[in-house]
Amino acid sequence: MKISIGAFDAAARTVAVTFEHDGVRHERTVNACLNAKGGYDAAATAARVDEVARGVEYKIGAGVIGAAASPITAGE
Repeated sequence: MKISIGAFDAAARTVAVTFEHDGVRHERTVNACLNAKGGYDAAATAARVDEVARGVEYKIGAGVIGAAASPITAGE
């Protein structure tokens, strides 16, 4: 699985993440981890994203998450 973690959104306390596995691309936000002083903890967030990735990979394998269908355009 390929994972890309985006920038930290301080207002929402999340990071945007893109997961790619078996030709399926899935994008979602993941709650970020903060340190004791309330700052962004990149290492702990990456560990959390890895946990989420295991669930995403399972759901892709089970067919729960799949490739998005192409939108229908006028005249089709």
